Amino acid sequence: MSRVQSAPFGAIVRAMSPLTPALQALADTWERHTAAEFELKDADAAIATMTDDPVLVHVPAGTGATGREPLRRFYAEIFIPQTPPDATLTLLTRTVTPERLVDEFVFEFTHSLQVDWLVPGIPATGRRVALPHVAVIGFEGDRIASEHIYWDQASMLRQLGVLDGPLPVLGADEQARLLDRDAPANQLISRRS
Repeated sequence: MSRVQSAPFGAIVRAMSPLTPALQALADTWERHTAAEFELKDADAAIATMTDDPVLVHVPAGTGATGREPLRRFYAEIFIPQTPPDATLTLLTRTVTPERLVDEFVFEFTHSLQVDWLVPGIPATGRRVALPHVAVIGFEGDRIASEHIYWDQASMLRQLGVLDGPLPVLGADEQARLLDRDAPANQLISRRS
């Protein structure tokens, strides 16, 4: 498997294991969707890749929307304008089945503006964030029916300087072992001993 280092969000790697044409079509739909959000900044183009009744759930923050028009508005009014301009990802793994695509990636950005879809109500801190994410994308036919996006909110808040103190949270170090299998392990255990 190859990795993308600091690539634009929509620049998903194609150097993973070869997919069947049907599975590649699903991956292509997801890539068109993310390109619409992060590169084109076009809510209508993002919605065009989805079913008539899609759902988006950013699980840790409880943000997103259900239904085509509410989700289009969420993309147009919140998600797209509040995505930091330097947002990038490193794709770690991708799994595609006939009904689902799962991407594991590190999402990096500078918290240069308030990002209510990610950390509601937290004003811009100017801090750099590197945060592992998992996206579970459900399909109906060749259209996206659901997006369930997961990340560690405590690590996010630690990196933004909002969550301090002797808590068992790694912060920016959380992504280290995903990118380098030889990076130090068990750091929180060592700190608490």
